[in-house]
Amino acid sequence: MMLFLLKFLISVLSLLAACVVLPQFPLGLLRFVLRGVGWVIRQRTQARKEAILARVRADEEELRLKQPKTTSTLAAPAEDEDWEKVDTSNGSSSGDSSEPAGQNLGGEEWSGIIGFFHPFCNAGGGGERVLWEAVRATQRRWPKAVCAIYTGDIDVTKAAMLERVQTRFNIQLHAPTVELLYLTTRKYVQSTMYPYMTLLGQSLGSLAVGYDAFTLLVPDIFVDTMGYAFAVAFSKLLFPSVPTGAYVHYPTISTDMLQSLDDKSGLEGVNAGAGKGLKGTLKRKYWLAFARLYGWVGSHVDVVMCNSSWTSAHIRSIWGPSRHNPLSSSQSIPYKDPIVVFPPTAVSDIQSTIPVTPKTETTRTPTILYIAQFRPEKNHPLIFRSFARFLEGHRTQQKQQGDPQPHLILIGTVRPSSPDETHIYNLRLLAHELRIRNNTTFLCDASWPTILSHLSTSSIGVNAMWNEHFGICVVEYQAAGLISIVHDSGGPREDIVVDLTGSDTDSETDSHEAGTGPTGFRATNEEDFAAAFEKALSLSEKEKIAMRLRARKSALRFTEEEFSKKWVGEIGKLVGMLN
Repeated sequence: MMLFLLKFLISVLSLLAACVVLPQFPLGLLRFVLRGVGWVIRQRTQARKEAILARVRADEEELRLKQPKTTSTLAAPAEDEDWEKVDTSNGSSSGDSSEPAGQNLGGEEWSGIIGFFHPFCNAGGGGERVLWEAVRATQRRWPKAVCAIYTGDIDVTKAAMLERVQTRFNIQLHAPTVELLYLTTRKYVQSTMYPYMTLLGQSLGSLAVGYDAFTLLVPDIFVDTMGYAFAVAFSKLLFPSVPTGAYVHYPTISTDMLQSLDDKSGLEGVNAGAGKGLKGTLKRKYWLAFARLYGWVGSHVDVVMCNSSWTSAHIRSIWGPSRHNPLSSSQSIPYKDPIVVFPPTAVSDIQSTIPVTPKTETTRTPTILYIAQFRPEKNHPLIFRSFARFLEGHRTQQKQQGDPQPHLILIGTVRPSSPDETHIYNLRLLAHELRIRNNTTFLCDASWPTILSHLSTSSIGVNAMWNEHFGICVVEYQAAGLISIVHDSGGPREDIVVDLTGSDTDSETDSHEAGTGPTGFRATNEEDFAAAFEKALSLSEKEKIAMRLRARKSALRFTEEEFSKKWVGEIGKLVGMLN
């Protein structure tokens, strides 16, 4: 106990020192030392940088020579040339009024290196879809640029990585200009390393991983696509001339997290109601101090992209004061406000594969589909209990009507050597305890064709995470015409499962069939989800088809094309800063 208190006291003092002392050195010794360290790192890695560029060009030349020669009337295979379709538009994102969106994007001849900081790039989740779609958009806009991904997946070759990307996300990349840089320090950002004060531990751990990354290669542009803002600030302190960007999926800390400490329902995340007693009071003070430090860190990011309105609102609240009121002129930020860039979803691919018609309605089964990584925050137990409650009443009706039994299918990725496997084991035990084992199927690391198959035959798509930052799977549900039932919070509530209005359907060819109205259901607890399952499956065929069509129209806001357009516009700002 004494050892724990001593460690806790040291951590608190370290945090307070960081919060109070770091911001006081905008032009002082700290910045001077870090810039000196950055200069040394740059000098030591310059030879490797030149070797990477030379190898990339050699690989491109080798690939060019291997491709069959074609005449002007014979086009090369589309999948081989797709990466070369350069988008020279200025994008449609909106930044500060003083700087037009997409200004100084840089020509397609720009041939620098963009470093993507994503230590878990092989995880196969929604964040990884964003990463690889961002790489594809970057390759199309700047085909001569090199996309260097800092990854901790040291046992995965580039060929295996790109094959998994194509299998899992149906994203094909131009291999020569993709460079994997292997990190040996990824363990320092894993939550299991820090049983206490996890937020601080992981954030400080990202500094070690960031240092590891920079000693491998100092890129021309550094972009974090996973949420390690401390690594971005570290880059800016080491290399002030390197433009930095961040795609924020989820704020490390938010006002909602602080409010959840007082939650009495137990539904607001894993820390719901944890603000009681001495331990809760210390946690609250620790979070408040960390929020202050996190806000200061946010002032070192040149371009900020957020994946949803919910995330953007929290980033504005926490990072906004520091970004709009920098502590010194050396922290001048040209693009102060975050831009919402919705994650890319394979809407076009799904809709072209899965039609919604009265005929296809007969092929759908009473199946509830949950696509989510097997992690505690996804709150699978809530769906299990809700499904068991719903099934108990439905079984009685089934005996009378002879309808097929509803089924729950869980699709998700499993990180190797992680707590995910234990989580799945516990879920299987819960399914047995609730007597829904025979009505529940687990599919781990399913391929994209398998996912499409289940999207085409299921009737309901569900998401139970409290304050899900966005919810790519929910958009996939909508694109496939599933009736979405989601937690009434975060991105699904504010951006996705919203009512379709008349203005949304005016330009659509079949708006008369879709009509206006809800695109799904929202719920907060076990009773709500169970009732929503019953209501969704009880709709008439005409009502189901109308809701499915409305959902598909709503999903058009989240296409890969829309993401690419905005991504290019924001990265173009960083390219412009190099000129």
